[in-house]
Amino acid sequence: MASEQTIQVCVVFAPQPRTVQECILHLPQGVTLREAISQSQLLVGLDAAQVAALECGVWGRKQALQHVLRDGDRVEIYRALRVDPKEARRQRFAGQGAKTAGLFVKKRQGAKAGY
Repeated sequence: MASEQTIQVCVVFAPQPRTVQECILHLPQGVTLREAISQSQLLVGLDAAQVAALECGVWGRKQALQHVLRDGDRVEIYRALRVDPKEARRQRFAGQGAKTAGLFVKKRQGAKAGY
C-alpha cells in the first residue's frame, strides 16, 4: 500500500493495434510525466526517433512532459496515427460508393435518400 510520501500512477502504452501494455508504479510525490514514463520501461524497444514522435497525456488529455502527476493518475503514451481519420473516412466512403453509404442509402423501396 502506498504511503503519504508516494503516489500510485498507471502508465499505459499501445505499441500496435489491439495490444496494450500497462505498468503500475509507486513513485515519490512531485514526480513529472517524463520521469514516470522513463521508470515504466515501456518504451525500451523503440529507437530515439520513434520515442520523439510519441505524445503523452493524463486521463485522455494531452500534457507537457513537465506536468506534475497526482495520486491515481493514468499516464497514456500516444503513438502517431498512420492515416488521418478524415482521409480514412473519405477513402472508405469512396470505396463504398455514394449510393450505399450513410444517409444516401435508400432504406425502403420508393423512399427518398436520407429518410
